[in-house]
Amino acid sequence: MSAARSSTLPEAPQRSFARHSISVPLDLIVLRSGVPENLPGRCTDISEVGVGAVIAGEMAAGQQVAVELRLPNVGVPVRARALVRYQSRLRCGLEFVGLPAEQKEMIRYWIYRSAAKPLDFKDSRENPGHEERVGWAAGEAPELGIKPEPEHRRKPRVHIGRRALYILIAFVLALAALGWWEWQRSWNELENRTPIGESLRVSSETMEKRITTKVEPVYPEAARIAGTEGRVELGATIGADGSVERLWRISGWPILAQSAMEAVRSWKFEPYLSGGKAVEVESRVVVEFRLK
Repeated sequence: MSAARSSTLPEAPQRSFARHSISVPLDLIVLRSGVPENLPGRCTDISEVGVGAVIAGEMAAGQQVAVELRLPNVGVPVRARALVRYQSRLRCGLEFVGLPAEQKEMIRYWIYRSAAKPLDFKDSRENPGHEERVGWAAGEAPELGIKPEPEHRRKPRVHIGRRALYILIAFVLALAALGWWEWQRSWNELENRTPIGESLRVSSETMEKRITTKVEPVYPEAARIAGTEGRVELGATIGADGSVERLWRISGWPILAQSAMEAVRSWKFEPYLSGGKAVEVESRVVVEFRLK
């Protein structure tokens, strides 16, 4: 009577290699009837020759797949072909096939930089879940020829809080706005100081009493953030009909003067009479900006 043939897979040669704990997302692509299917998962350990993972899908031992994952603090992803060595429920072991030398070095360098002690795994089909501490101590990487940087030579990192960052951005914007207002002021002065006929000069106190329409200026947000306040004095030419025809800055912050000029242009005055006839006059207008 002959014994029945076993249906189990033949034993794979026993292998031993160091793997290191990690927890990062992993994308796995398998071909099913010639159609690629993406299976999401999570990498649980990694070495130069393979990874352990939890995959949301069924696979068969010996099946070839494509793997992609990103090591923490490493900009280039690990992309490789791999063979499914085993799968137990959702946990599986994947062995890299033809992994390029530069990606191997990248994995080895990440293992060194992570300062984690590796785990020694036997073939996972034979002894799944068994872990034994072996390999480098933290900070050692003899085959890479890299020595850890001494603590006293490491440059301290500067951390900027969100509120401080907002204040810094606002300050930079305020400075930029001040520069723009200064340019605008220079242009307006150049434009408005074109010589014209002589006008009758009237005191600011007299013309202030003749205001019929007064629009309050808007406090510039950039000036408010920068804490800019003060008195602005403008020169003005007021037409015979009481409208403001020309304005120029005499004194005061340019950013405040620009806002004052935009408001004063809308002011209306009672026409000034000379010899019983409305005439054009020149005067001064004073506007105060105060932060409350």
